[in-house]
Amino acid sequence: MRDHKRAALDAESVRDAYRRWANMYDAVFGGVSAFGRRRAVAAVNSLPGNRVLEVGVGTGLALPRYRADKRVTGIDLSREMLMKADERVRNEKLPNVDGLLEMDAESMAFRDDSFDIAVAMFTASVVPDAKKLFGEMRRVVRPGGHLLFVNHFAAEAGPRWWVERAMAPLSRILGWHPDFELTDLLDPKAVQLDSVQPCQPAGLFTLVQVRNVDTPSAQIAAAVQHTAPAA
Repeated sequence: MRDHKRAALDAESVRDAYRRWANMYDAVFGGVSAFGRRRAVAAVNSLPGNRVLEVGVGTGLALPRYRADKRVTGIDLSREMLMKADERVRNEKLPNVDGLLEMDAESMAFRDDSFDIAVAMFTASVVPDAKKLFGEMRRVVRPGGHLLFVNHFAAEAGPRWWVERAMAPLSRILGWHPDFELTDLLDPKAVQLDSVQPCQPAGLFTLVQVRNVDTPSAQIAAAVQHTAPAA
């Protein structure tokens, strides 16, 4: 249980943070996040289905790594980051990128079952409500499809634990939650976790793969919600 105060994020604070980061994001974060990004895209490329949604596409660092037969749509809340991604698509001539859209990941404009795969790289700890992000990704991915997340998840003990919790009140300034936990994103007992793999450097990031199927507990919860009387 957390015993610290976490500063709340909202869409506007995220926009403000990444407006500041847009011009320096690749230089500051591109290197340290490169291995996790490569692992995530390699996993996407190995999965069946060609309709791919990249949530939080940012400056488009991952876009050149997708296989040519993967049709990729990217969304992001930051217009400035999307402008960098669009420039990358044009400069590197990436015809398999179908679109780059300014969109709230917690309330997507896509129809249900629009994609085979959705991947969020270093995004889950950025959005105000990660569980809403997870729910929206499940909604727009077809049943049996795949959800992938690469993210930093908080340490359970040790010096990093103290550092992350000391930084937690700065969430609005940073634009992300330093103390983000896997359970902030999903309930491991209510989803089908295909794999949870540490990534370099030094296991700082983790690749999580989820099959988009209803587990028995999720089916029960959905049934209860469906049959509950209106308030």
